[in-house]
Amino acid sequence: MNRFDWPALIRAGLQGLRLRPEQFWELTPVELQMMLGQAAGHAPMGRTGLDALLAAYPDEKQMERDDGA
Repeated sequence: MNRFDWPALIRAGLQGLRLRPEQFWELTPVELQMMLGQAAGHAPMGRTGLDALLAAYPDEKQMERDDGA
């Protein structure tokens, strides 16, 4: 079971972030997590993602040839 470590969260909010008690208790868990730098984010784009992006949006369009080649 996941339980909040309230003493650590309160200490981080009141001492680390210097929030007033009423500010701390008005935050949602997600807001507090973001303020503490623990927000879940997207992983950086890997090479496969970059290659797919480059294929979908090339920097230059290829010139069409008129000679039938």
